[in-house]
Amino acid sequence: MVLSVILKGKAENMEKREWRYSGTIEERTSIREQVHDVLARKVAEEAMVLLKNESLLPLPLDVPMALFGSGAKKTVKGGIGSGDVNNRKTISVYQGLLEAGAMITSEAWLCDYEKRYEQAREEWKKLVLEETKRVENPFDAYSNHPFCFPEGRAVTEQDIAGAGVAVYVLSRISGEGSDRRKERGDYELSRREQEDLLFLNEKKIPVVLLLNTGGPVELTDILEQAKNIRAVLNISQPGQAGGYAVADILFGKAVPSGKLTATWARHYGDYPSADTYGYRNGDLEKEEYREEIFVGYRHFDRENLPVLFPFGYGLSYTSFLIRQRSVREETNSLELAVSVQNTGGTYAGKETVQVYATFPQTGMEKEKKRLVGFAKTKCLLPGEIQQLEIKIPKNMLASFSEEQSAWYLEDGTYGIWIGADSQKLEQAWEFDVYERTITEHTCRLEAAESDAGKLSAAEEQKVHLTGKIPAEELIPLLYGHVEQNSSTLGAAGIRVPGSAGETTHALEQPYGIRALIMADGPAGIRLHQSYEVDADSGKVYGKSVLGALENGYLEPMQKHENAKTYYQFCTAFPVGTAMAQTWNEELLQSFGRAVSHEMKEFHIDLWLAPGMNIQRNPLCGRNFEYYSEDPFLSGKMAAAVVRGVQEEGTCGAVIKHFACNNQEDNRMGVDVHISERALREIYLRGFEIAVKESAPVAIMTSYNRVNGVHAANSRALCTVIAREEWGFDGVLMSDWSTTAPEDGSIPWKCIEAGNDLIMPGSEKDDADIRQAYADGRLSEKKIRLCAGRIISLINKLDKKTKK
Repeated sequence: MVLSVILKGKAENMEKREWRYSGTIEERTSIREQVHDVLARKVAEEAMVLLKNESLLPLPLDVPMALFGSGAKKTVKGGIGSGDVNNRKTISVYQGLLEAGAMITSEAWLCDYEKRYEQAREEWKKLVLEETKRVENPFDAYSNHPFCFPEGRAVTEQDIAGAGVAVYVLSRISGEGSDRRKERGDYELSRREQEDLLFLNEKKIPVVLLLNTGGPVELTDILEQAKNIRAVLNISQPGQAGGYAVADILFGKAVPSGKLTATWARHYGDYPSADTYGYRNGDLEKEEYREEIFVGYRHFDRENLPVLFPFGYGLSYTSFLIRQRSVREETNSLELAVSVQNTGGTYAGKETVQVYATFPQTGMEKEKKRLVGFAKTKCLLPGEIQQLEIKIPKNMLASFSEEQSAWYLEDGTYGIWIGADSQKLEQAWEFDVYERTITEHTCRLEAAESDAGKLSAAEEQKVHLTGKIPAEELIPLLYGHVEQNSSTLGAAGIRVPGSAGETTHALEQPYGIRALIMADGPAGIRLHQSYEVDADSGKVYGKSVLGALENGYLEPMQKHENAKTYYQFCTAFPVGTAMAQTWNEELLQSFGRAVSHEMKEFHIDLWLAPGMNIQRNPLCGRNFEYYSEDPFLSGKMAAAVVRGVQEEGTCGAVIKHFACNNQEDNRMGVDVHISERALREIYLRGFEIAVKESAPVAIMTSYNRVNGVHAANSRALCTVIAREEWGFDGVLMSDWSTTAPEDGSIPWKCIEAGNDLIMPGSEKDDADIRQAYADGRLSEKKIRLCAGRIISLINKLDKKTKK
């Protein structure tokens, strides 16, 4: 049960209203947990992508199974860092298969691996804790030393004795603050993995390869060498119910319907930025986006390069027939009517219809095709037909001209193609544009950094909300609550243990302006799994940021006398990439709705998600949080999640990281060099779709520079593009500790640019802003405008809550 108690101790005078401790005093599973676990399982099932199946899957339940691989009993539920979720329990592949009734013959191998794993974890824990003594923030010790799975012992004939099939779970860990590496055990198979799979192949045992990874691994060679790998299932990082979902798919209780959201190349060198990305060229200070708009499938189409698995690809246990019925042209859109029939005779299943446009190749070079629409069917019984209506906004057919600072339609012939993936398409329609047509003018970015000075009516209204409060007293609203001796990254929240941070408490008593509490995402909510409160004083016994990671493994809760324990079990859903692999907007909206329920339960106002940067290169350590290499799909998926989170109006979503956060190594110092066309067509397009279709209450700026200017200091990004061009009416906030002294953005310039809120806040931020105001570099108008936007957001959420 949730207790309603007045918070005592150091938080005694934080506010006049009653405060409730976050979480429950009962450790038993709640109804909410049970309901959300069912949803997590459903999402995981629909997210899994069947990449290969040579008449092997689904498996009969009575076939004896040999189970191997690092992720068999230690299945990775999600990525590490701020995307972690401290849930109650995670179902491994092993447990899911066992509970489904599988006969597993390799218990000796699995027990041996578990011992190796536990030993490796203890050694890793000692390393991280030792490193915390040498760094200012313990999170740096954690992110700079990600855990690596140990090698298992070699698979032997005894391990496969009596087995009719082998299931091998290939797992990878990646996360915030560190990129992946093109080396064995990461992007490439480890020697042990390779030897195991070749051994199984030699013994002629059919193999199901499960990919428990946040992104691609190089499989071309092993699939060519080991022909007995007859099925490959990409389970991604499937959240807490992933083991159950795997069993459902393998045994045919569920039919796979996921589709890839990124191209899997035959070899890493086939990607456009392969040799220049991040650490690969030895320069972490500057990243040249030389491929321009040709990212992902756009690049492979342009170069006519064969791929291992194409964008949008995914198999099923049944078959479908997609037929175009009609196309109707409206003023601002094309309306496609498509029928889908399940032509199989045994299994019910879902299919995704993907719509691509082709372009006249006159004028500047364009991609050969572009995703412009999609829709997913319901679960169709054998023989059943469903009619789908797919709307294609005409502005999705436009390209960007830097010369004219405008979006335009080239004159010539356009094609509309439909199919089940990006390489299996049939033309549905074509039409002509007879003269080059500008659809939208934009600001020239080189001129956007200078301030026009005049406020719009909406901005004047925000300024009005600050009333007669002196500007000097409004300044604390512009950065997060500063707490002595608290973590500055990842767990700076005070009122909800383990929350990422909160806005100031300084204006609560005199002006009734409360703090907004924020928690990380995007696979759920990241809080401390549990915490203690002194029964007499009400003091909350805190932890560092390490306590909010890895289910508290690095910093377990210490038991105190006369203390009550509160539990905050959040649901670990599949990671962002897996979510997008469902291609199901309705399902993602349900996920967003579930997140909002947990936000209300734990008193969270803002969820720092969804993450929606483009998967530019498969080595980005944080790709698992992001949706796709394609901006249209990213934008549509994010918009669906935001609609779910904000459906009742009492909670808000914060889309991130704006923009070009595509590298984790030296993420605070890297300077992205990019053309305006590539910026607008690829890296901003998804954000634009999300803003216009779902109106998120906030946007988080990224750490990096864009063409020499920190994102949080960029008026072009924060004010001109987001607000003036897209109509964004919410709060822009910085990523955590973006104003770090060495490589960070400048605090007062954040406010000047329209980045309203610096998180998590520091005394240095306060001093810098006050000095800039005192000497005239920062105007009172800008202070009031940014403060007014934050007050407006607080009022908006509170108004809905009171209703």
